[in-house]
Amino acid sequence: MTTYVGRHAELAEAARLLGAASLVTLTGPGGVGKTRLAQRVAAGARGSFPDGVVFVGLAELGEPQLLVSMVADRLGLGDRSAGPPVDLVVDQLRDRRLLLVLDNCEHLVEACGRLADALLRSCPDVVVLATSRQSLGVEGERVLPVPPLAVPPAGEPVEAERYDALRLFADRATAVVPSFAVTPDNAEDLARLCRALDGLPLAIELAAVRLRSLSVRQLADRLDHRFTLLTRGFKGGPSRHETLRALIDWSHELCTERERLFWSRASVFSGSFDLDAAEDVCSGDGLDRAAVLDVIDGLIDKSLLLREEERGVARYRMLQTVRQYGEDRLRAEDDLARWRRRHRDWCLELTGRFAAGWFGGEQVAWVARLRQEHANLRAALDFCAGDAEEAVAGLRMVYEIKEFWVRSLNTEGRMWLGKLLDVAPPDAPGRAAALWMYAFLALIQVDRDAFEDALTRAAEIAGRTGDAKALAYVDHVRAYSLLIDNRSECAAALFGAAAARFREQGDEAAELWSTYNHGLAVSLTGARDQGRRVLTECVERYAARGEVSWRCWALWSLSAAEYLHGDMAASAAAGLELLRLQPGGDRTLVAFALTVMAGCAAHTGQPRPAARMFGAAAEIWRSVGASLNTYAAFEEPMQRDIQLVTAELGLEDAAQEFLRGTALSVDEAVAYVLDTGPPEETRPEGTAVLTKRESQVAELVAEGMTNREIAEKLVIARRTAETHVDHILTKLGFTSRAQIAVWVVSRRS
Repeated sequence: MTTYVGRHAELAEAARLLGAASLVTLTGPGGVGKTRLAQRVAAGARGSFPDGVVFVGLAELGEPQLLVSMVADRLGLGDRSAGPPVDLVVDQLRDRRLLLVLDNCEHLVEACGRLADALLRSCPDVVVLATSRQSLGVEGERVLPVPPLAVPPAGEPVEAERYDALRLFADRATAVVPSFAVTPDNAEDLARLCRALDGLPLAIELAAVRLRSLSVRQLADRLDHRFTLLTRGFKGGPSRHETLRALIDWSHELCTERERLFWSRASVFSGSFDLDAAEDVCSGDGLDRAAVLDVIDGLIDKSLLLREEERGVARYRMLQTVRQYGEDRLRAEDDLARWRRRHRDWCLELTGRFAAGWFGGEQVAWVARLRQEHANLRAALDFCAGDAEEAVAGLRMVYEIKEFWVRSLNTEGRMWLGKLLDVAPPDAPGRAAALWMYAFLALIQVDRDAFEDALTRAAEIAGRTGDAKALAYVDHVRAYSLLIDNRSECAAALFGAAAARFREQGDEAAELWSTYNHGLAVSLTGARDQGRRVLTECVERYAARGEVSWRCWALWSLSAAEYLHGDMAASAAAGLELLRLQPGGDRTLVAFALTVMAGCAAHTGQPRPAARMFGAAAEIWRSVGASLNTYAAFEEPMQRDIQLVTAELGLEDAAQEFLRGTALSVDEAVAYVLDTGPPEETRPEGTAVLTKRESQVAELVAEGMTNREIAEKLVIARRTAETHVDHILTKLGFTSRAQIAVWVVSRRS
């Protein structure tokens, strides 16, 4: 948000080191500008790394065991493997030319060192650029100390343009006082000021804000006095740490009482936060809710709070040094636990709203919101993991956002559940639910021992306490393991029993989750028509609710069932619909879909596209650390189809197409399949591509009804009607409602 000043020598040296070493660490004290320098270096080096630059900020991460998972997430990888996450990262980066930036490593030095060492040993074309207050201590590491900005020596003539510290102050000062300029009258005072601040960029930026009320001379005089007191009679000036601390002390003293209260209380946030969160967490006890916005404005003016904007909403964050200062204030007042609990309560309310709103048309927005608040959720769960009573609330938080962990954060979900279960009382409410959830995540990661142990304990506790919902979920999760093992009849019976229990409890979301799996299991027993009927009804019920995520999985189940029964046209139609609908971010879903679509293409005269789809699917499976071969029912058909494609194309041509597929990104692979589509002879006609509900909506569009009128007619939400119309336009390749009307009339005739 601000211009970058100076550092030409450091930029040149960092660029040189990146070309000569696989690990370069920028070291220096807090506030010296390591992060900004790393960002600048990375931007300049982008052209040398064809596979990109990945920036991973670690200031908000407190758990060393989550480091590799966080890096994997930034790389777009999944975590369906039960093996060490570092193996997945290394495997993905082994043949890539990529720059990985690890920012703020000092509190995770050992974990960062282990990761960097693993990458250096196995990924010859990966370069790591780290920032830390200390080196990572890895063999082959090149350390580049980042010094403070240059200041004029005392007693020499001041040439402002020669010294980065003075240039930085002048640049930031003009943002505060547009008329400010370095002149012969203030140059010496400015040099004295920057020497007092030891050339620290953060200190200089904080001091520049004071020009609203003080001249450069007044500012330098006051800092001279403050730092003289700081030395307490010892020789020499204060250390850089003390310099920055003293300046932040002064910034704190110059704040209003309300600003001080907010500063310390807002330090409980990790990462960024919005106005609503600030009002909920920080108000009260001397700070009215209505005053929070004005206080935020004041702290932004003082450069103590930074403003960002995401999707049209302003968010705020503190530099780590400023946040730690506020936290220290709370700790000194013995008030830290109280405000961390307030923050935890806010996170708990957020997860509760996620649970209430997930089953509907706002899923994509909710997942984006949780990703935005991920650092805050981690901070709240860390607080809960430190106390038995708080752990009960933590288990509830983790459970309420179970879909968040299931989508792509399996390892982290298991970690929090494990920590909280270890701390929570043996009779804690929600223990059975946490255990079945842990079992499910372990099953996804093919960790059968952990799965069996957790599910057995969940069943015992649920039975002893009469927890009917947890018992239903135990059946549901057990049925999943049977489905994976191709024990379809047993799986169908258990899924059916779980769905019936959920129906009795009035939990439609859980009921449908079991029901569509029941439909797939029934199909695998050979009862094709019954399975198709169950799955089609599930898809329609999901659509009526505006739900997307589980509807896509139900569509995949329908596609998979039709594929295994040999109806490639019906399978491809369901697969194409789910690829159009899929909200993005669920790589495992795309991998499942592409694999089945490849099988359909193999059987319908499209061996070349089939080979490319198989390649794309294989690469995505590799990136999430899993394979469809885990599902026994698909292993033989997939091998058969690969052999079919190889026989038709020849081994060399098939391999070339497969490799082209592996080079596609996830979005490119989806676009390729949607563009290819099913062959003409198997492409369904007209209404076959629309669900029953979408056909109804299309008829009403043809009658000239608006979305609101359609919603009233069908007794559904207006947003749901809008979603149906969007899907109809997408499926038919139209851009207007008039085209839908013409299409409906032509179908009638």
